Amino acid sequence: MPRALQTLAWMKRPFPFVERARARYGDTFTMHIGRDTFVVLSDPAHVKQVFTGDPGVFHAGEGNLILLPFLGEKSVLLLDDAAHLRQRRLLLPPFHGEKMRAHVGLMREVAEREVASWPTGVPFAVAPHMQAVTLEVIMRIVFGVDEGDPRLAELRERLRTFLDTTASPREMRKLLLHGPERAHRRRVFGAILDPVDEVIAQVIADHRDRDDLADRDDVLSMLLLARHEDDTPMADDELRDELVTLLVAGHETTATALSWALERLTRHPAALERLTEEVRAGDEEYLDGVIRETLRIRPVLPFVARKLTAPVTIGEWDLPAGAKVAPSIHLVHRREDLYEDPAAFRPERWLGVRPNPYHFLPFGGGVRRCLGASFAETEMRAVLSAIVSSVRLRPARPEGERVARRVITNVPARGGEVVVAA
Repeated sequence: MPRALQTLAWMKRPFPFVERARARYGDTFTMHIGRDTFVVLSDPAHVKQVFTGDPGVFHAGEGNLILLPFLGEKSVLLLDDAAHLRQRRLLLPPFHGEKMRAHVGLMREVAEREVASWPTGVPFAVAPHMQAVTLEVIMRIVFGVDEGDPRLAELRERLRTFLDTTASPREMRKLLLHGPERAHRRRVFGAILDPVDEVIAQVIADHRDRDDLADRDDVLSMLLLARHEDDTPMADDELRDELVTLLVAGHETTATALSWALERLTRHPAALERLTEEVRAGDEEYLDGVIRETLRIRPVLPFVARKLTAPVTIGEWDLPAGAKVAPSIHLVHRREDLYEDPAAFRPERWLGVRPNPYHFLPFGGGVRRCLGASFAETEMRAVLSAIVSSVRLRPARPEGERVARRVITNVPARGGEVVVAA
């Protein structure tokens, strides 16, 4: 298939496209998307080889290059080797599980306030509401802008405009046309980024002037107190790139996962009823099963990418330096030899089961596993608990929603339409 048609098929129907390719070519095949070429992997043994391989050979930063114009050169997602490890060490402490659990109350409060505004008996797309929740959580917990802060409204408006604009098909076409490096060098997206960079710089400056950073638990405050190995603090451009990274990586992805969870639950009333009963009784085991099953059957990201810096043999294939390998999250999650009836939504399949990191990879894996995974799961747990504790939902229509593309994420085509029962 010509590159242009592969790109179109990937953008319009990503899951059927890769399923057809695997059915025809097997677990490993080459895919030409935009300016890139990927060797797609779906055998768990090959995925393990990538995740446990030398990170100096399997470069994730170079694999994420498409994000360069938005995240900046110092984003942890775009760094490799020693530079990546240094930056990751600074970012890990704020995302420790214990610290994330301290934010559950605020996450629930934000979710409950949003749910209280939902109409009753009228179909509506839940995705924009989940985006509002995750944006508010990031502003409060990551950026550290408190309720009542005069910058909160301005920050909310500029971040929302930035996120909506960069997700538009027009901007995606512009990125594909220029390529990420030239787009970054020529500041093709300057008109979008400048207002965001301005308000972020103001938030950082305000935090630097505070004398209570050690008593605060927001991520920005902790990053301002962090020190490199030579005892120097993070510079403003580092902070900016990491804050935008956390915004881009933690907003759309978690909002989409929540939207899919509600889309799947409303079409499986027995699962929704069980979840509601157990959450209201204070039991979260089934809730964790719902979250894992949602991430399995509707992964937000299609694959993870690594660029090879040296020749590598994966299975029977000898791949040259410069090749990009892409473990397919969707294809691994749909393997019949790993999951019984893999197309079925069955949260109970996770009860008492510890996920295998090469069979279940919604957050990637190895040393490059998403450092915000604990944050995302904690937020999903808090938000879903708040929703099922407050309202009864049903689907707006009986048929499930197909998967659509929103830049690099797999979203419900109609935004996860639901109805709040009277």
